[in-house]
Amino acid sequence: MNVRRIASLLAWLLFGVIAYSTLSPIGMRPHIGTWVHVERFGAFGLLGLLFMIGYPGRLPFVIAIVLATAVGFELLQMLSMDRHARWEDLAVKLAGGGCGAAAAWFMVRQWPRLLHRAP
Repeated sequence: MNVRRIASLLAWLLFGVIAYSTLSPIGMRPHIGTWVHVERFGAFGLLGLLFMIGYPGRLPFVIAIVLATAVGFELLQMLSMDRHARWEDLAVKLAGGGCGAAAAWFMVRQWPRLLHRAP
C-alpha cells in the first residue's frame, strides 16, 4: 500500500471521528485534556494534511472538503439541544484545516527537491 492510499484512508477515518466528536452529545465528546481550540485546530490541521497527502494534485478539492466539513458540522450542531455553533470555533477549525493543507502542499511540492539535495 502506498502513502497516498494510507493518507486518504486515514483522512476519511478522521473525518468520521470529527463527525462523531462534533455531533455527539456534549458528554460523549472525546477530549485529550487540552484547550478545546487546540484540539479543534489540531484535528482540522491533521484532516487538511492527510487529505492533501492523499490527493496531492487536487488542492481545490481538499480546500472544499475541509471548508465544507468545518462549516457543515458547525451548522449541524445547531440541531442539537446541548451543542452550539460559534463563529470562533469555525474560525479555529478553518485555520487548522488551512494550515494543515498548506503544510502538506508544501511538503508534496518540495519533497523531491529536498531528497535530491541530501548528501
